[in-house]
Amino acid sequence: MKKLLLSLAFTALHVMAANAENPAVEKKSDVVKKHIQEQMQKEQKYAKEQKFYQGKDYNLSAVEVDPNDLDAIPTIEPENDFDMTDVYRDDI
Repeated sequence: MKKLLLSLAFTALHVMAANAENPAVEKKSDVVKKHIQEQMQKEQKYAKEQKFYQGKDYNLSAVEVDPNDLDAIPTIEPENDFDMTDVYRDDI
């Protein structure tokens, strides 16, 4: 059991030492940090957009339409009926 623990400890120390000496690991770490920062910025942008879309902090009562005013708008009737059968004719 002691040999197993010593073996695991030695392996962990060896891996840590290799990572500390290897610049590729540090470069990869920088790439990961940069990616994390970009994702955090996207999350902040998403949160800001969601706050806007939910509209809890906005007062839109000035642009509300009164349902009683809708009756005063005249209905526009079509001038003529459009016949779609002429569109599909080949002999024209």
